[in-house]
This record gives sequence, structure tokens and C-alpha cells, in this order.
Amino acid sequence: MHTLIERDARQPAATALACAALITLIALPSLAHAHAIAGDRVFPATMAVDDPGVGDEANLQFSHLRVPGDDGDQSINTFQFEYDKLITSRLALSVGGSYVMQNNSTAHGFDNFEVGLKYLLYVNEAHEFMASVGVNAELGGTGSYAIADSFSTISPTVYIGKGMGDLPDALAYLRPVAITAEAAPALTTGAGQPNAFNYGFTIQYSLPYLQQHVHSLGLPEPFASLIPLIEIPLSRSRGQTTGTVNPGFIWINRYGQFGIEAQLPINRASGSHVGVIVQAHIFFDDVAPTTIGKPLFNW
Repeated sequence: MHTLIERDARQPAATALACAALITLIALPSLAHAHAIAGDRVFPATMAVDDPGVGDEANLQFSHLRVPGDDGDQSINTFQFEYDKLITSRLALSVGGSYVMQNNSTAHGFDNFEVGLKYLLYVNEAHEFMASVGVNAELGGTGSYAIADSFSTISPTVYIGKGMGDLPDALAYLRPVAITAEAAPALTTGAGQPNAFNYGFTIQYSLPYLQQHVHSLGLPEPFASLIPLIEIPLSRSRGQTTGTVNPGFIWINRYGQFGIEAQLPINRASGSHVGVIVQAHIFFDDVAPTTIGKPLFNW
């Protein structure tokens, strides 16, 4: 349940919004859905824009990007980890963090640690539609002084996903297409720190869906399990929009997935060279459904 939290973002009113979101999450009814599945559609755990489902899973990710700095361009290498634990079949708790190296390790350390809750709000199987709500917090002062902010950021977030499996037969080869999106105000607890609005979307074409639910082309592995996609994570703060366009692909099976994407900055403020993201993801609710991957409560 990784999130697009831009570090410029933030301001006080966050606590009340977070509390209201938590009450809403826990009060809603429950229904079991593994990962992000709606009908025949499986929404993969994408790398920059979070998927609309919940699961018991772990994510390891590496990214590299060059961005403008006060002393010229600087390289930023980030090793990110996250663990999501199902509290119920619809409610997941996440914990995560990042180790960041700037300018070829001249500044390095842990960024602030993150916690979050995410609730699967609605699933329409026939129309391959899914929606979730959540709240994510970056905990100020928990990371390295050289890397992390001293203040916290709280982000109430909405996630949606829509597969095109309900298209008519004349458009059958567009049925493997899916779109996901997320949107989140990022609200700071630091006096005088600016808020941001983080948002993004993905466009995916699932070759497993094509093979299984449209027409089998007899593709061999690993091609039969690939999902080519484009992610576009964006952030608006201080009157400026930053972000990247990330073309890539994910290889997925029942127990996990691997992915790789390029990062193409949309403007100079977003980066100065093409970057890369590499992901490894494990689905504990399928690897060990009766032990570590089991929800804590059967609600």
C-alpha cells in the first residue's frame, strides 16, 4: 500500500481528517476479496500509484532519479520497504520506510517511517470496479536528520480501479485494459510548511487477461504473465506541478510479482534524467493463507 507522498506537502488540519477517516473505515461492513480482484480482473500492485485493493503482502522497491538541487543535479537512490497486514478481509494496516542515498552517498539515512490504514470500500464484480479509502502518515522525526523532515504529513487517500471487461464483443481486444487512480491531499503538522495535492493514474494492458478471458495467443512464459503499463504520479504544491511518466511492465503470478519502470520527468523541477524503479512483491495471503497471510479477525 505504498503512497505518493511528496515531501513539500503539509499543514495542521490533518488530525481531525485522519480521525474521521479511521472511524469511517472501521464502521463499514466486510466482505472477502484477496488482493485487488474484481470479477475476472486482477489489479497488480503498481509501483508509483497504489492499487485499489487490500492484501497481506510485502513490497521491496529500488528507485534511482536525478533531480535539481541547490548545488546542481543530485542523484537520489531509494530502497523502500513496506509490509501490509490484513486486520480483517477488508481492512489493512501498513508500515514502511525508505533508506535514501543522495549525491552518491554523501548524504544518506532513513527517511521518516510511514504507517497507514486502507479499507476496501466497494467492489462491482460485473463491471470490474473497485474503490478503497485510507489514511497514510509520515511520522516526523523518526528518520535521519540528514534526510528526513522534523514534522509529520497526513494524507487521507481515495483509490479506484476500473477494468474494461464489460466492453462489447466488437471491442473485445480492449477488455484487457484497466485504469487505476489515487488522490490525496498531503497535510503537514509543521507550522509554515506548504500542503500539497498528490494524485496519479495508471493505464494497464493485462496479457494474462487477454489469454484467459479474450483469446489465447499461445504466448509462452514469461510473456503470458506480463502486464505492460504506464504510471503517471503527480504532485501540486506552491503553484507548481511535478511528476513523472513511468512506462514499464509487471510480471505476475499467484504468489507475487516483479516489475520495472522507467521514470521520465515531466519538467525540470521533477528531474533532469531518466530514472528507474524496480520492484519485488510477495502475496502472503496466497503464499501462507492459513498462517502469516491470514486476517487477524474474521469480520
